[in-house]
Amino acid sequence: MKTPFITKEKAEEIIKQYPTPFHIYDEKGIRQRARDLYKAFSWNKGFKEYFAVKATPNPFILKILKEEGCGVDCSSLTELMMSDCCGFSGSDIMFSSNVTPKADFLKARELGAYINLDDFTHIDYLDDLCGIPETICCRFNPGGHFEIETQIMDNPGEAKYGFTREQLFEGFKVLQQKGAKHFGLHAFLASNTVSNAYYPKLARILFELAVELHEKTGADIKFVNLSGGVGIAYEPDKPQNDIFAIGEGVRKAFEDIMVPAGLGDVAIFTELGRYMLAPFGHLVATCTHHKHTYKEYVGLDACACNLMRPAMYGSYHHITVLGKENAPCDHKYDVTGGLCENNDKFAIDRMLPEIDTGDIIVIHDTGAHGFSMGYNYNGKLRSAEILLHEDGSFDMIRRAETPSDYFATFDFTDIFDKYTKNNK
Repeated sequence: MKTPFITKEKAEEIIKQYPTPFHIYDEKGIRQRARDLYKAFSWNKGFKEYFAVKATPNPFILKILKEEGCGVDCSSLTELMMSDCCGFSGSDIMFSSNVTPKADFLKARELGAYINLDDFTHIDYLDDLCGIPETICCRFNPGGHFEIETQIMDNPGEAKYGFTREQLFEGFKVLQQKGAKHFGLHAFLASNTVSNAYYPKLARILFELAVELHEKTGADIKFVNLSGGVGIAYEPDKPQNDIFAIGEGVRKAFEDIMVPAGLGDVAIFTELGRYMLAPFGHLVATCTHHKHTYKEYVGLDACACNLMRPAMYGSYHHITVLGKENAPCDHKYDVTGGLCENNDKFAIDRMLPEIDTGDIIVIHDTGAHGFSMGYNYNGKLRSAEILLHEDGSFDMIRRAETPSDYFATFDFTDIFDKYTKNNK
């Protein structure tokens, strides 16, 4: 079973200061995850993790990861700006985007970030805009299906990302003509894999391609970016990825392919988001309503605006009723929010302990793609984010939104003052 990293007593203490719903993050778990990752890849002297900012775009989280030696992977202008404000610059930033606006490329060049080109046509686009940097990365899409041991993991051929193989070889030549001296290679072929074989299989594909590119174009390969895709098991009692087994599998592929080709100094990069943060975040909510119709419903003060993965993907997120961890799961509920949408459900036909109004509910594994995918449908306001420190203390690291935020397209102050005076 999944065990929350906060107790009922700690949750009650926090709620006295910050009412539910809120997202809370476990600093101790985040730091240990980063340390384990670096230990698993310590055999590669240039290894660096570029945390995927889109997963959890909070400056306090980014600063923790920076202290643990991580860089950042950015996909937009605002992510670049946030990273800049947090002290990241130069080779600490990987910029991976698609359909990229001019302003985003310009900011990436200003910060000296590694730019990871998504498309062959972006070569001339970038060159005309601000020139080609001496070090440049290209994203590879092999097409077809990606399989591990005959199991189809994903369908890269249907993805909008990356160069074809032919475009990649031509692209390296064109980039060299335009002044590029050093190259990176990147690919993302499957999402949220729970398989120790994913990274090693991807690594072999990229290592073999790197060797061929080096031999046929003369390109100096500086790094290979294995991207993300290493996931977590959201369901309880299912095996999780073993990062040490994964690191060892990549090491073996590196020694089999890269070292004999004289590319033993090439750095390995990763850009993990979900693996780094998801297990170390909870959405904490309170049961506010019950409904007894054709089914039994439990209503929370949180909704899909706080966590959209179940509504959008049908994703499973484990649920714990604090204080009832050992109670029998003998009641079947749909656990819902208050949106005017029938898919606003955190769980459907979930067996849980009997839930009473006022019970504190923990929804697990929301540390990545949780708060960051929030939105304001029905005028719902995004919740606060809380950081639980290793010593048990806690701080608010993002305040909850207010109605003034929701109306921020206006010069809101005068309008809101007028409205409140007229409606007293």
